[in-house]
Amino acid sequence: MKVKVKELSKKDRIETLDALYTAASTLKGREAMKLFLRDLLTESERIMLGRRILIARELLAGATYDSIMTSLKVGPDTVWRVHRWLLDQAPGYEEAIKNMREEVDKREEKRRIGGIYTDQNWSGVVARLKYKYPIHFLLFPWPKEHRKRRHKQISRKSKRS
Repeated sequence: MKVKVKELSKKDRIETLDALYTAASTLKGREAMKLFLRDLLTESERIMLGRRILIARELLAGATYDSIMTSLKVGPDTVWRVHRWLLDQAPGYEEAIKNMREEVDKREEKRRIGGIYTDQNWSGVVARLKYKYPIHFLLFPWPKEHRKRRHKQISRKSKRS
């Protein structure tokens, strides 16, 4: 039997939300949260929540309503509702977006380092060692010829990106 939120007493509402927040806060890591949300929400609900987060991210980045509606295929009411929540000084969105940026940056760093680890030539091995033991390489200067060659390789890779 479905219970309407407005029919719940304040005590019941607080108790119910506290159970949700406590359960969510005990989870450690992305995989555990993913499983929890998958079991708790339908796919449609998960997608709707994810889209709200994407809308908030775009709004915080300064995107216009029209560009958000076009890129995410959402209506103006949805964008307006998320914008209103952001304007109401609801720090939850902003904190989640900030943490999301940090997590994405960490993943990108892992991918970048992963590329170094899969490099099978000698410079890949040296790069791995330099990453793992950065201080040790201050003790052993590289020959000038190798430094110039490595600098050219790095500059070529950055131009391709």
